[in-house]
Amino acid sequence: MQLVATMELIRKTSFFLFFLCLGWVANAQNIQITLGPDEIGDNQAWTITITVNNDRLKSYENFPEIEGFRKRGTSSSSQTNIVNGQMSSSQSVIMTYTPTQRGIFTLPSFKMKVNDQVFNVTGKKIKVGQPVQVQSNDPFRSFFDRDPARDFFGRGETEFVDVKEDALLALSTSKDEVYVGEGFTATLSFLVADNNRAPMQFYELGKQLTEILKKLKPTNCWEENFNIENIEGEPVQINGKGYTQYKVYQATYYPLNTQSVVFPSVGLDMIKFKVAKNPSFFGQNRKEDFKKFYSKTKTIKVRELPPHPWRDAVGVGNYRLEEKISNTELQTGQSVSYEFNVVGEGNISSIEKPVVKRDDTFELYEPNVKQNITRDGGRVMGNKSFSYFMIPKEPGIYKLGDYFQWVYFNTNSKRYDTLRSSQVVKVVGESQRNQAIESNDLGSFYDKISFADNTLQSTATNQWLKTAVNVFILLVLGLSVYFIFKKK
Repeated sequence: MQLVATMELIRKTSFFLFFLCLGWVANAQNIQITLGPDEIGDNQAWTITITVNNDRLKSYENFPEIEGFRKRGTSSSSQTNIVNGQMSSSQSVIMTYTPTQRGIFTLPSFKMKVNDQVFNVTGKKIKVGQPVQVQSNDPFRSFFDRDPARDFFGRGETEFVDVKEDALLALSTSKDEVYVGEGFTATLSFLVADNNRAPMQFYELGKQLTEILKKLKPTNCWEENFNIENIEGEPVQINGKGYTQYKVYQATYYPLNTQSVVFPSVGLDMIKFKVAKNPSFFGQNRKEDFKKFYSKTKTIKVRELPPHPWRDAVGVGNYRLEEKISNTELQTGQSVSYEFNVVGEGNISSIEKPVVKRDDTFELYEPNVKQNITRDGGRVMGNKSFSYFMIPKEPGIYKLGDYFQWVYFNTNSKRYDTLRSSQVVKVVGESQRNQAIESNDLGSFYDKISFADNTLQSTATNQWLKTAVNVFILLVLGLSVYFIFKKK
């Protein structure tokens, strides 16, 4: 009978709590965000509550700041309800705010991310007035306003214990030693062991990453950032032990010089919950706390490329050539398009145009350049194409490999390699090599020829005119001197 009475009390209490918990609902499904009342006394607390029904509260971000209030901290609770024989559960996190002064304050509308879902929450005005003294004859008041130091069954204050975590913050790299220009991928991850029993979650990860990357990113490297947006756990094995890996940052780096690449130790704050020593159906079963995890330093050695005349200008990676030509049967004077496309894995952005031999056989124009880069699976791949427009001037059969070539250092074979065109073209028609001279602009001097007088003139006449002009100038000077001395 006593057991039946206890079950009946639990059923009625759970039913009553269900209606008390109704508030502002952010989503019609199993996640609710409930705001506190419109008016409180300056001796009361105000709260925002996240509740997840029939599911686990995996993550949440960014409780808002409120003018006139100070965050006092979060608490959490879990509940199990039995209504008409049907069992349901809920998990809640409560942020408590305390007023710093009296007045009317505005909570602006805000967004919250809970379990990877983004909720738009409508704000409200909160009035903070005179201190409130709670007095009530409500027979249920003694039940709901019981001594916070005692739980539902009248036991003493809940004792929380710190469960030892099995997790770490790790920076890993795909290689420990590279050549100048050779890429390696660095990954910053939070790893949680499969047998970990300490509940944890990320805390203001965006803000923390901004500061972490200021310290982490090397200055002597070109970076290709993988821009991780959604952090999802994936199972991995490390030394035979199972972990869930949460990648928070990943990028491929290409050293610009022989200076070693050093990644310093960085720290990440995580929310770590202490758990109740004697958990119960009602009340707080875990308490929020913080723990900072640190990564280890990591150094990548950088080697100079082997000797080569173009060592400072070649690409570094693993590449192949894909080429296209509009026609291999050509006519002198008629244009043709040719595409030299470098495809593979490496620093695509740094690829320079191929070395082109220039002579009177082909008239070549500067290429149009286009590149595509794909970052996936810890690798940077893509292509860079150079589209040429050329006009053949001499008939004959020509190997374009004699005209287009691109030298690079192959990171697989550890030696220099050359990509050469395999195309062979046949040019027919009359030679147009000399037409280039005829079509050139010979300048303004030659432009005046058609306007010049072609009548023959005597050089003696020109000489007499020069002598007359000189005599006239001497006479003018003499008369000037005579009049100056006459006045004196």
